[in-house]
Amino acid sequence: MQHKILSHNQIQYKIKRIAYQIYEANVDESEIIIAGIDGGGLQFAKKIQRILKQITTAEIRLCKVSMDKKNPVASGVTTSIPSEEYKNKSVVLVDDVLNSGTTLIYGVHHFLEVPLKQLKTAVLVNRNHKKYPVKADYKGISLSTSLQEHIEVSFKNRDDAVYLA
Repeated sequence: MQHKILSHNQIQYKIKRIAYQIYEANVDESEIIIAGIDGGGLQFAKKIQRILKQITTAEIRLCKVSMDKKNPVASGVTTSIPSEEYKNKSVVLVDDVLNSGTTLIYGVHHFLEVPLKQLKTAVLVNRNHKKYPVKADYKGISLSTSLQEHIEVSFKNRDDAVYLA
């Protein structure tokens, strides 16, 4: 049985709040890289990018981060823009759910292979079940869930929702 945790309007509010927090932390930047982890993270990143473009004159570049979430070591991490283009820039790594931290930690590791001005992380849902020492700098909601429970983020046109199953 699914329980709706966040409605479409609540998610829109959280996206706006996170976008403003990112803007405040980067107010003097001329370019911000929003790096979305392929899947829900990339969809969430696009929504943050859209709001940031409305509130700042900085260039907001979207970067797709790809990896095998089940085995990031074997697959490696790739990005849609070359590392030279985010070197010494402010980067925000975005995912929809922070569960064990595996996906975020491998994404962070990839970006730390070049010098950056700043690296922050943003998630819509933080589950607090970390295997790795990674935290979300910007988060929509923190949930204390059991390991048996599952979070499903649904980004649908004008009907976004987060469910607990």
